[in-house]
Amino acid sequence: MIKLQKSTFLNEKETKNKLCEFIMQTKILSMGEECAKFETSFSKKQTRKYSTFVNSGSSANLILIQALLNLGRINKGDFVGVSALTWSTNIMPLIQLGLVPYLIDCELDTLNVSPKSLERVFLDEPKIKLLFLTNVLGLSDDITSIEKMTKERGIILIEDNCESLGSISNGRLLGNFGLASTFSFFVGHHLSTIEGGMCSTDDLELSEQLTMCRSHGWDRSLSAEAQDKIRKKNNIAEFYSPYTFYDLGYNLRPNEINGFIGNTQLSFWDKIVDQRYQNFKILNKALNSNLDLIEIRHNHMDKVSSFATPVIVKNGDISKYLDRFKKYNVECRPMIAGNMMDQPFYKKYVGLTQNLPNVEFLQDNSFYVANNPELTQNELDILLNCLEF
Repeated sequence: MIKLQKSTFLNEKETKNKLCEFIMQTKILSMGEECAKFETSFSKKQTRKYSTFVNSGSSANLILIQALLNLGRINKGDFVGVSALTWSTNIMPLIQLGLVPYLIDCELDTLNVSPKSLERVFLDEPKIKLLFLTNVLGLSDDITSIEKMTKERGIILIEDNCESLGSISNGRLLGNFGLASTFSFFVGHHLSTIEGGMCSTDDLELSEQLTMCRSHGWDRSLSAEAQDKIRKKNNIAEFYSPYTFYDLGYNLRPNEINGFIGNTQLSFWDKIVDQRYQNFKILNKALNSNLDLIEIRHNHMDKVSSFATPVIVKNGDISKYLDRFKKYNVECRPMIAGNMMDQPFYKKYVGLTQNLPNVEFLQDNSFYVANNPELTQNELDILLNCLEF
């Protein structure tokens, strides 16, 4: 079978051998030096000042929303614009933390929110205080214009970059356009730590709040200077400081195993991204040659670190393509989670009805198949054969 993801991580055998040695010689495996090293190295590679490592990409979303609430930059009851084509744990923290999600439709040829779709939302719902943008499948629309639109309106922009590590638009890495961005290192994503996630920002105050949110709301992982400041502000004696909780938080910490794997895998970042981009160009050319399918528009992007290969059928005859891929033993998956408005949890807790024609179309007329850095030439040929039908 041509699976969406072949291995737990790149160079798997050697990585597992190194991991076994690390576990045997390391005394403490709870969050420590390897996790801190991964945060620093990831920040450097992503060209962000600060990164907070957590146990999943979903947890990264949760602490980012909680941190913004803790700082008073958003408030319960605020409307949050969010990509309609996204994952459940982009919406769930908004509901759980008392915010109101407002879904935004995407473009069929980029799969992402565009300035045009965002402008329509501003006309319909001018009270939006936060825009939580998902960079879908390694792609974006005109995110530079979206960044400008949000700044002009005083709206905070944050990015879910879990599917787009390494993609570049207008000379900048996706994940660097908003105040902060989240990443996933789940086994099926670009960079794997088995389970894990990251939240990155250039904002020191937000970074310190994220660090506290990750670990119970206490200050143990802050710098000595930040600890001294917060303890003096709250009049906390040194003896009690390790057990003082300053704001709302969780226990979402990773462990040293995750950190060690992350440090090992970071050296493959460029190889992973470049191979995914090369595959994307080959596979997207096949989409362009098939009049039944929608080609992905990417001329506004410098590099597409493609997460998967979308198959969007114009005429609605999706079964023909699903049957063909399955005949050649290719794993097929629905387009993310389809129309989030149709998900049972959304109907139960939000119930807001909106007109989302493009996401609705994608739910019924699209799916995606593999693009990973370990595809062989034979597997690429099979995918091309299925796409060219």
